[in-house]
Amino acid sequence: MKRFNIFIVLCMIMCGHAWSMDFGAELNKALRENVKKQISDNPGSAANVVSGMFGTSDDEEIAIGRQIAGNLLGASPLVKDDRLQKYVNDVGRWVASQSERPDLPWHFGVLDTADINAFAAPGGYVFVTRGLYMQLKSEAQLAGVLGHEIGHVIRKHHLKILQQSSVIDLGGQALARSVGENDKIKQLIGSGAEVMSRSLDKNAEFEADGIAVVLAARSGYDPFSYVQVLQGLNQIAKDSNSVELLFKTHPLPDARLERLSDVMGDRLDNFKGLTLDKRYYHLRQ
Repeated sequence: MKRFNIFIVLCMIMCGHAWSMDFGAELNKALRENVKKQISDNPGSAANVVSGMFGTSDDEEIAIGRQIAGNLLGASPLVKDDRLQKYVNDVGRWVASQSERPDLPWHFGVLDTADINAFAAPGGYVFVTRGLYMQLKSEAQLAGVLGHEIGHVIRKHHLKILQQSSVIDLGGQALARSVGENDKIKQLIGSGAEVMSRSLDKNAEFEADGIAVVLAARSGYDPFSYVQVLQGLNQIAKDSNSVELLFKTHPLPDARLERLSDVMGDRLDNFKGLTLDKRYYHLRQ
């Protein structure tokens, strides 16, 4: 019991401090000052509308994510296996419930593509490709992968990219009315796959890796199973077509493993989580 309490404290410390940095804070501050200046210099101008982007509400974030997810599914449909999709949603929602944003309407799915990758869209939309799913060996490994993508959502990594690229510059009021029915927003967001293929700051990927380990452990899984996933990716040839997009948009696995090792140290060595390899839903070739 004492060891368990120490672990909970560790998780709280790790999540509350080491991974609580907002990598977009300085950028948003600069943008906010710029917008204020535009409004001051040109009262009543379009900049008044742009000011809404800094207060993107949960509803607006969800609407943006829904549009991106819809476009992504248009390019790569879900695997036609209801049991698989339910299983992944059950695992994903359990892991997400351990995060700081458990009340988002989380949705998880497996995309029918042989590429090895995973995607997250704002508002709680998370997808794993069939190619990556078939690389996994246990439920704990799946939990780690989903935890990484959940980390992107709770830290709003992709939302910040959209803000930086002016996709959300149309203003929160327009987004709140209906993202899906606004042709200009749809045009700016474009293909969900294209949005999700934009490289995040490498520190955002490292942060999401750390969150993956903590959420997996909080959920009762073996946190080192996620390390096994990265080790497996490291064994794939760098010029393989299946990982072309993954390695283009993420730091290489060996760099991620090195950073994750520094973060974890030996602090979780005595934690005995579950792997649940026998419960893992194996997808047929």
